[in-house]
Amino acid sequence: MTLALIKGTGIWLLVMLAAVANGMLRESLLEPALGTAAALPLSGILLMLIIFAMSWLFAPVIGRTGTSTWLAVGLLWVTLTLAFEYLFGHFVAGIPWHEISRVFDVRGGNLFSLALLAACLSPWLAARLRGLVN
Repeated sequence: MTLALIKGTGIWLLVMLAAVANGMLRESLLEPALGTAAALPLSGILLMLIIFAMSWLFAPVIGRTGTSTWLAVGLLWVTLTLAFEYLFGHFVAGIPWHEISRVFDVRGGNLFSLALLAACLSPWLAARLRGLVN
C-alpha cells in the first residue's frame, strides 16, 4: 500500500496543477463572461470532471490493488487537498482561516465539498471501471 500512496501523491500533484488551472480559467474567462453566480458552480463541476478524468488516466500507474488501497488513495487526496487549501491559503496567501472556510458554503454556489467527495471516491471508481480493483 505504501508504494500506491507514494504514486497517489504524485498523481495528486498533477490533479492540483489542473485544479489551479481550473481556478485561473474561472477567474479569467468564466467570471467575466457569466458572473460569479454561474462561474463558481460551473468551475466546481469542471473540477469534479477533471479529478475523475485524471483518476481514470493515471489509475494504471498505481496498478491492480484492493479496494482499501484505492479508498486510502482517495482519503489521502482529501487530506492533502485540505492541508493545501488551509496551509497555503493562510500562511502563503495570508487569507484568514474563516475566509478559507467559505469554500464549504454551497449556498454561494461553491461546490468544493462535492469536489472533495469526488477526490475521495474517484480513484476507486476509476480503478473499478478499469478493472484494477482486486
